[in-house]
Amino acid sequence: MSSTRPLALVTGASSGIGLEVPRQLAERGYDLVINAEDETRLHQAAREIRAAGAAVVETVTADLRVPQQTEALFVTATTPGRPLDVVVLNAGVGHGGAFRENDLADELEIIDLNVRSTVQLAKYVVRDMAARDEGRILVTSSIASTMPGSFQAVYNASKSFLQSFTQALQNELEDTGITLTSFMPGPTETDFFHRADMDDTRIGQQDKDDPAQVARQALDALFAGKEKTVTGSARTKAQGLAGKVLPDKLKGEAHRKMAEPGSGDQ
Repeated sequence: MSSTRPLALVTGASSGIGLEVPRQLAERGYDLVINAEDETRLHQAAREIRAAGAAVVETVTADLRVPQQTEALFVTATTPGRPLDVVVLNAGVGHGGAFRENDLADELEIIDLNVRSTVQLAKYVVRDMAARDEGRILVTSSIASTMPGSFQAVYNASKSFLQSFTQALQNELEDTGITLTSFMPGPTETDFFHRADMDDTRIGQQDKDDPAQVARQALDALFAGKEKTVTGSARTKAQGLAGKVLPDKLKGEAHRKMAEPGSGDQ
């Protein structure tokens, strides 16, 4: 990796928003280190990112639910001696359904990937950037972070954690050259809801935002130095505004109507 272009690391980069972000970073002049668990899809993503203009795209297949693989990703991304100018902590998973009925393993998988791996990787990245007093970190939160997640209880809670975590680090690092930005997409046209077993829900069946638009707005916010932003369509942004004033009980009930299994058939 001898290129003199700036370098970015993106996790969860095989599809959806996670693919659009590195593709657009390539268009903005960045080389990439991209990570995902699915090796086949990751290599396909790398081809698309190279086509967008990246001179260098290194792939690291790793399951970030496993602490040793999270550490190995960081070591691989930084070993060549090039500093990470941008890090996008995007890897995440969701699972729908009633908490009392879901398998415990599925719920813990959400915590391991969305929360634990993000904290672990952030620890390495923040220390590295602090030593240089520069760098940008983008964290994928969600509009779900603003509301109780009926039938997505652990997922919404994990995104609330990320939102609080990012804001705390922003305060701790306000006197440094490190920029942290969180972005909160709404329902987006990816395979998220299918993988979360939510095809039969209203939210799974509704029209969704364009991942390219979401990625562009997130990166614009990052490079503008904003602390957080709601990304996507006007409808999603309106939902973000409503979330600031509606009582949690009402937001929880609204979420239930969208996420309850079978609600898409009603």
